[in-house]
Amino acid sequence: MAWETSGWQTSSSGAADSILVQESQRAFMSRVHGWMFVGLLVTGATALLTVSNAALLNAVLEWRLAFIVAQLGAVFALSFMAPRLSGPAAAVLFLGYSALTGMTLSVLLLIFTAGSLAQAFFLTAAVYGAMAIYGTVTKKNLGAWGTFLFMGLVGVVLASVVNLFMRSDAMSFVISCASVVVFAGLTAYDTQKLREMHTGAGYNSIAALSIVGALTLYLDFINLFIALLRLTGSRR
Repeated sequence: MAWETSGWQTSSSGAADSILVQESQRAFMSRVHGWMFVGLLVTGATALLTVSNAALLNAVLEWRLAFIVAQLGAVFALSFMAPRLSGPAAAVLFLGYSALTGMTLSVLLLIFTAGSLAQAFFLTAAVYGAMAIYGTVTKKNLGAWGTFLFMGLVGVVLASVVNLFMRSDAMSFVISCASVVVFAGLTAYDTQKLREMHTGAGYNSIAALSIVGALTLYLDFINLFIALLRLTGSRR
């Protein structure tokens, strides 16, 4: 009967390991979404502060390109330096980026009505939540989505650049629809991918990895929000 006892112990050990992995993934994703929520709060608060301060708003409008460059710099710094960053350093970069995003997006509060902004936000939260849940519970490997979504993202960026010169409403509508599909898909894809990174392998700090994950999902949420706002928003 020794083989039966040994087999039971092996099965029990495997089940315990699986439970530990799942608990580790849940704890990691809770930290990721916690930081993402903080980033969204900072962005919203900064946008409101910018709109309510005429001097600050004028500075943002006058130096908007500089703010966008600073945003890109913060994203690249956090993304490429993350494995070597400490948790506090990563947090400062992420919160700084969130504040810069709030300042640059503050113009949306001037363009769209409060009702349409709220509607787009809750619609974004619903789509994001559904896709994040799908990325969490599905047994299907979403890795195959990566190439398709990356190509879609490149297409959206290039089409957006072209439309800066064309200023076509029809093309803007198509770009917004494509953006919704791309960033909804990226939400599920990134959620599943991040769950597999919960051990923090290759990073000096699990906190830094959590913040990088928060940045990834934050970008998905913000871009999805902007696309839905363009599709459903009512202008003032």
